[in-house]
Amino acid sequence: MRKDDVACDFTLQDQDGNDRTLSTMVKDGPVVLFFYPAAMSPGCTKESCHFRDLRQEFEALGAQPVGISMDSADRQAQFSKKNSLDFPLLADVDGEVARHYGVKRSLSLLKVKRATFIIDSDMRVRDVITSEVSMNSHADHALEALRV
Repeated sequence: MRKDDVACDFTLQDQDGNDRTLSTMVKDGPVVLFFYPAAMSPGCTKESCHFRDLRQEFEALGAQPVGISMDSADRQAQFSKKNSLDFPLLADVDGEVARHYGVKRSLSLLKVKRATFIIDSDMRVRDVITSEVSMNSHADHALEALRV
């Protein structure tokens, strides 16, 4: 999935057991869909908490962060509760969505690449952010892209 591509629609369960569909979520404004390798890991915790800490800035721009990993909905719920994450965390348990977005790894303990997709209400990918080592760069760059 690249900039200006039409995003692949999907429905996944969130940390509360609710089905979330991308095409429905974008009706409320851009979705900042960030893939992370594993709930509860130090890097993913840092990244997710940075999105949490910038929540008001995203809201001011009409955007909503949405995390996604191959963890179960129960694991996502534990992660959300432990870190007071106030946005949806989606369970892509079989990795199908990650595969469609080109971030699923085939031979690694880390199941997905760390990547963020800003998806507008027309389902077009506005921007893509990739960095495996800079945990704060995903939220920071997403805000920059949303301000343009």
